[in-house]
Amino acid sequence: MSEQCHNIIDLKRLPVGTHRFDIQLDDEFFKELEKSEILSGNVAAEATLNLREEDYRLTIAVHGTVFVVCDRCLDPMPIEINDEQEIWSDDEDVEGNTKVERLDLSWLAYEIISINIPLVHSHQAGECNKQMELLLHDHLCDEPEPEN
Repeated sequence: MSEQCHNIIDLKRLPVGTHRFDIQLDDEFFKELEKSEILSGNVAAEATLNLREEDYRLTIAVHGTVFVVCDRCLDPMPIEINDEQEIWSDDEDVEGNTKVERLDLSWLAYEIISINIPLVHSHQAGECNKQMELLLHDHLCDEPEPEN
């Protein structure tokens, strides 16, 4: 992921202060991911890093559209993404490991996108592929379930 490399921030080399980064996740980024439910998309992310001597606060805002497979008709469907998350750090994490030295902003933005995708992906009523809807309708069982 050559495009992603410029979104890796080395915290040791940055001066203390506030830094702003613009990140663009496009079709190429999503296609390079293995085992991602996201087919394609265009998402802009803005990261603001407040770096202090002993810790940092990172805010990432993501806005755009990604495409996933509809669970009902299997056609691509858009999902709008609009979210902002904050990440705080200090000298040691919960397990007592040393402080994070590098941040992969593209990956962090991707994770924010991922948590905003609903578990069930389906078009609004009437927007699914008409041929698939006909096939599904033909295979529906119209008989009532037997009572136990």
